[in-house]
Amino acid sequence: MLVRFAYDCDVLVIGGGIVGLSTAYAITRAAPGTRVTVLEKEPGPARHQTGRNSGVIHSGVYYRPGSLKARYAVRGAAEMVKFCAEYGIAHSVTGKLIVATDRSELPRLHALVQRGRENGIPVRELCASQIMEYEPEVRGLAAIHVGTTGICDFVAVARQLAHGSGAEIRYGTRVVRIDRRPELGVAALTSAGDVVRGRVLVNCAGLYSDEIARLTGDDPDVQIVPFRGEYYELARPELVRGLVYPVPDPAFPFLGVHLTRGIDGGVHVGPNAVPALAREGYGWGTVRWRELGSTLAWPGSWRIARRHWRYGAGELRRSLSKAAFTDAVGRLLPGVTEEDLVPTAAGVRAQAVLRDGTLVDDFLIREGARTVHVLNAPSPAATASLPIGREVARRALSVL
Repeated sequence: MLVRFAYDCDVLVIGGGIVGLSTAYAITRAAPGTRVTVLEKEPGPARHQTGRNSGVIHSGVYYRPGSLKARYAVRGAAEMVKFCAEYGIAHSVTGKLIVATDRSELPRLHALVQRGRENGIPVRELCASQIMEYEPEVRGLAAIHVGTTGICDFVAVARQLAHGSGAEIRYGTRVVRIDRRPELGVAALTSAGDVVRGRVLVNCAGLYSDEIARLTGDDPDVQIVPFRGEYYELARPELVRGLVYPVPDPAFPFLGVHLTRGIDGGVHVGPNAVPALAREGYGWGTVRWRELGSTLAWPGSWRIARRHWRYGAGELRRSLSKAAFTDAVGRLLPGVTEEDLVPTAAGVRAQAVLRDGTLVDDFLIREGARTVHVLNAPSPAATASLPIGREVARRALSVL
């Protein structure tokens, strides 16, 4: 067996988003002296899902009671507010409205009230006139107010986690090959030709998590299918005071086009959800044929298309037509016009899909020999990143 000095680190983390950095932070907090190396292909942290979301600290009101998302979001929201306060990171507990604009949405709104209460979240039900007490320009038949929702700067959180972890973080380091030997450990070859050896590997590669799992020799049994979320900035931010959401469709993990006043005072509008033509496909002009071919070769992709083509057609229409996007926003905010919506940076959701076309709804963490893979961690993973990091750390440390 190799002696200790043959290893460059104890735990090798692939991925420098908020989940990978939270994992590194949790490992060194739980087991001081554990050597952690983080490999991130970008020149800095949080360049993809972490840095391209709406910055919302989610309350956990949407998620199935008992699920990892429900438990970690509720716990993580409180911890995130405390973390931001401790380190002087911009944040605010704003609360949010979830607004029903059609009678068909009322049963789903009432179901959210019950779900929120089961998850231990204070929820206040509002009639139409009470909505305007919170948001004078918003209209709806009924709404609920969720007081524990907030906003923060998740990129600043990721930077603080990186700094506080004490880990060696190698930016601009892309992994191209992995040699995993269960009796010894793992060795990762980078695009620069360097080899990094660790006793256990943690895969927090987000949009590439399934590919990294396959490089280790583990079969993730899921495919990451990228969905682009397109955003606009509201040219008249005074129309919105805080956070306003539609009632989501429970058949999908997407929350619908919503309005979010960020920590900078601007208001983001979006996102929609359309298939991306690359894993980092932030616009229709970005096509990576190998990645697109991988998506199309996955049987689950075609089953999603057959099962949900009507929903997808509506999302596609809102992507290609600003007027259609404005109409969707107008159901919540009647005073909005096309001129009020200014295009801004898009994001891509790393959505794990099963072979049968099921969109994986919960966080998904799997283990192999000397490996821990985080295979599904889209929203609310930023909110839940501290408890997710502790759970992944626990599994990695159990190998050591």
